[in-house]
Amino acid sequence: MKPAAHPGPDARHAMISGRWLAATAGLLLLAGCQSTGINDAEGDIDPATGSAANINSLSAVVAQNSGDASSYNVRGTAFGRSGRYEEALADFTQAIKLNPGFYQAYSNRALVERRLKQDGQALADYNMAIQINPNYAEAYVGRGNLYRSQNQVDLAVADFTKAIELEPTDPKAYQNRGLIYQSQNRQEDAIQDFTAAMANAPASTEPYLSRGLSYLVTGDYKAALDDFNIVVKRDKGSYEGWTDQGLALEKLGERDKAFAAFAHASALNPNYAPARDGMRRTAK
Repeated sequence: MKPAAHPGPDARHAMISGRWLAATAGLLLLAGCQSTGINDAEGDIDPATGSAANINSLSAVVAQNSGDASSYNVRGTAFGRSGRYEEALADFTQAIKLNPGFYQAYSNRALVERRLKQDGQALADYNMAIQINPNYAEAYVGRGNLYRSQNQVDLAVADFTKAIELEPTDPKAYQNRGLIYQSQNRQEDAIQDFTAAMANAPASTEPYLSRGLSYLVTGDYKAALDDFNIVVKRDKGSYEGWTDQGLALEKLGERDKAFAAFAHASALNPNYAPARDGMRRTAK
């Protein structure tokens, strides 16, 4: 399950293709978070984890261990990953009832509550998880994402920084702190965090997408292109990556290649305005 996002890719690329291309490249302020962060502890929604076979298997474990909080936490995680939030909420609540000190279950329940737009309850659960175990980095990441979604950026940065202190190899904290730095036009700090996220999550494309945008703002178009090339090589269906590649190529004077990149993005998502705008700018 991903953290709540700020303005989406349409808004991001509108800013870049409009203000950035029309005005001074190095002074662009990327207002808001340009992309979603690396996933929270439970990962993306995966319907397969909520399959009848998997849930039946986990339910059998729960039936055999009805007094075991961990079995409810495991099944709750499966429900959460499959988007069955009310059932996940019930399981995490039962896990906490059986073991009031189960800080992981508090943090997991908070993730579900965020999905259900129950931010107040989520904050209370993150606070409880941290109160029980002040060294639980995942709760700081989750609470930081909650603060970030509410534009409480100082509190978010403090939580991400604490998570990094506790778990220096956690890519989520670096990525999400980098997004805040990027929104504040602290591009060098953002680049440093995105690079750290890459080192700790080498298969993820999101840090490359984010770092490339910061390179665009600082005028390092070749470095930006290198990052976007990696994105589209790994994820050929990323219309955002193709659009960003087009932006970098456009600034490098490669108009034909830029048009091709924008056209490819538009073919992947015909409703994506930034790709269409890029095609209009670079058409012969």
